[in-house]
Amino acid sequence: METTEVVIAGSGPTGLILAAELRLAGVDVVLVDGLPARTGESRAGGIHARSMEILDQRGLLDRLLPQGRVMQAGHFGGLSLDFSDFHTRHPYMLAILQSIIERELDTHATELGAATQWASPITGFSQDGAGVEVEIGGANPRRIHAAYLVGCDGGRSAVRKLAGIAFTGTDATVTGMLADVELAEPPAQPFFAHRSGPGDFSVVQLQPGWYRLIVQRHDMVLERGAELTFEAFREHFMELAGTDFGMHSPRWVTHYGDAARQAEQYRARRVFLAGDAAHIHYPAGGQGQNLGIQDAVNLGWKLAAVLRGNASDELLDTYETERHPIAARVLHNTRAQTALMRPGAHTDALRDTVSDLIDMDAVRTRLGLMITALDIRYDTKSDHPLAGRRVPDAGLTTADGDTRLHRLLQQARPVLLVLNGNTVPDVAQWQNRLEIVTAETHTAQWAVPAVGTVPAPAAVLVRPDGYVAWATDESSTAGLIDALTTWVGEPA
Repeated sequence: METTEVVIAGSGPTGLILAAELRLAGVDVVLVDGLPARTGESRAGGIHARSMEILDQRGLLDRLLPQGRVMQAGHFGGLSLDFSDFHTRHPYMLAILQSIIERELDTHATELGAATQWASPITGFSQDGAGVEVEIGGANPRRIHAAYLVGCDGGRSAVRKLAGIAFTGTDATVTGMLADVELAEPPAQPFFAHRSGPGDFSVVQLQPGWYRLIVQRHDMVLERGAELTFEAFREHFMELAGTDFGMHSPRWVTHYGDAARQAEQYRARRVFLAGDAAHIHYPAGGQGQNLGIQDAVNLGWKLAAVLRGNASDELLDTYETERHPIAARVLHNTRAQTALMRPGAHTDALRDTVSDLIDMDAVRTRLGLMITALDIRYDTKSDHPLAGRRVPDAGLTTADGDTRLHRLLQQARPVLLVLNGNTVPDVAQWQNRLEIVTAETHTAQWAVPAVGTVPAPAAVLVRPDGYVAWATDESSTAGLIDALTTWVGEPA
């Protein structure tokens, strides 16, 4: 029987990121997928600021930026949200196809030693105190013994079903239809969510000569597995738009709904769920792929710490307590966006009102930070304004020269950063488990989304996922030992 430390089901962005995170920590991984090969389907169309920061933390963003297109604004229910003044190095949405992201992440995971085993569906598993035995079907049936199994296998997750985890929520009321095509007569300017009759339609340029056309019909539900032909899509689009813009040469045609469901638990002993296996929702605001990437980065370092004996099993429980509320919030806001996009005079009046509110900076910022996930704050015992938030990508000067804070996280290890000549705390009992860096800050103030500007701290403990576990503005190290014990493990 094959043995490994972690089996990951699903080779989409979530599974690939998780596999890479574990391999960075030296964890043995088997990455399997039931499909015969990567489909190449376009799928999601972009990533937001927080996901770009995460990819930058691992040195991956530079591979993706040249292949995407910067879009300064996002939207809430089809109403524009300007991101340009947000406190991040990436105050925009990057329009880039999921298929391109998957290709780059696949290369990255493979380079780290986690190549996908295709045509390998998970058909069953059993678990006990010593591990989980995973049954693989397909043409090469086999069993793999692992310490943990993670289901990143999509909304119809076999792992979730086999674990008996309930997937509760609301049924679909809307059908969205999408086609990636070429246009013989493209509009002068792409447009988004133009309301017309029983729904709305969009024309968005993906790449030169290549467009994504979308039709959304309310109170019409197609079954999830039903086929949508290109001709049927064209008819729906023509009905709402009055033209087909000469669409031809479809590369991908699909449909989706607004069903919103979430796993009632993300963990069943040695089995975890991440990405769409843990939550599905209407693709409003482009939050889904980002949610999965952030799940994977939250879970990966925690699994590695426990497997290496550096932390107790209790650390793994924080994956659900931190990530479940974030996904619940996304389901909530996408339901709100669906309601805001319904046809009719009553919704028209509501949209006018909400649009006026979005013109207020406080409202625009609050909605925008939620959509981009820049406002996330995990619970910590510290009341420091940085604690629990993602650490700003501040400019630094270290002994090796100028750098950025996020570049200190490329090896996915905790970082204790001591700034501006302050004394390095005595953390000898943890020194083999974290990076200790001394540096000078380029600015005296750090800009923090949803907070404003705060003085650069004297010292800060940053988790491998880029969130602050502890910070202090003075020489006091009160709370540091507790933070190290909680997030890095018991002292050696």
